[in-house]
Amino acid sequence: MDELISAEPARALAGLLGVPAPGLDLPPLWHWVYLLDRPAQADLGPDGHPLRGLLVPPGPRLRRMWAGGRVHVDGSLHIGLEATRRSAVTATVPKAGRSGPLTIVTVTHEISQYGRTVVREEQDIVYRRPSGALSTSDIPAAPAGPGEWEIETSPTLLFRFSALTYNGHRIHYDRDYARTEGYPGLVVHGPLQALAMASVLRCAGTGTFTYRLLAPLFDFQGMRVSGGPDGTAAVRDRTGRQTATGRWVTPDQ
Repeated sequence: MDELISAEPARALAGLLGVPAPGLDLPPLWHWVYLLDRPAQADLGPDGHPLRGLLVPPGPRLRRMWAGGRVHVDGSLHIGLEATRRSAVTATVPKAGRSGPLTIVTVTHEISQYGRTVVREEQDIVYRRPSGALSTSDIPAAPAGPGEWEIETSPTLLFRFSALTYNGHRIHYDRDYARTEGYPGLVVHGPLQALAMASVLRCAGTGTFTYRLLAPLFDFQGMRVSGGPDGTAAVRDRTGRQTATGRWVTPDQ
């Protein structure tokens, strides 16, 4: 897949996150708004996911969740130049989870520009059987701590992020559908949490960003992001429940 890396998607993402738009170099992880699969409407299933293509569930009636990944950055993608993405499923591992059997599918993407690979990424996608409805905690909300970045995860923001990343999964913007999958609210995207963690760490240049999604985060729970000088970051909801962790490691570490 080839695409000209134009300035407009980066400006749109900057406006959504409330951060300055980048110059000619994209920050790490911002490639997620480029080189996107855009299936035909007729090729989507009832949940909004494609029925055909690279990421087809390894069995019927399985639900898909983004579990984490690793992004290896060997330079910046430049706005104004064409980039190429090559993707492949590189691992399929069955496991026994707390809620039953699941399958972890790893998809590897390589993005090249000006004749060399700039980004190599492994995304871990979990497929699992439907489970019962999830409950939410009654712990009262606490104020944001020093240095925490609070992001209001409104339905509008989640809808806009879905549109920007061409993500049709209905759990992120269709509350009634999300409830049919057992969720008490709209699910905050894993990539949105990862992008926020990379932003607070001010990731730049070359390095590897590793992130893990620990628990679902819902729109009404809020999102607070923190990062430290040791290169680690975390996302929690308003009650302090941690939902994601991340780490940025540079070549000299």
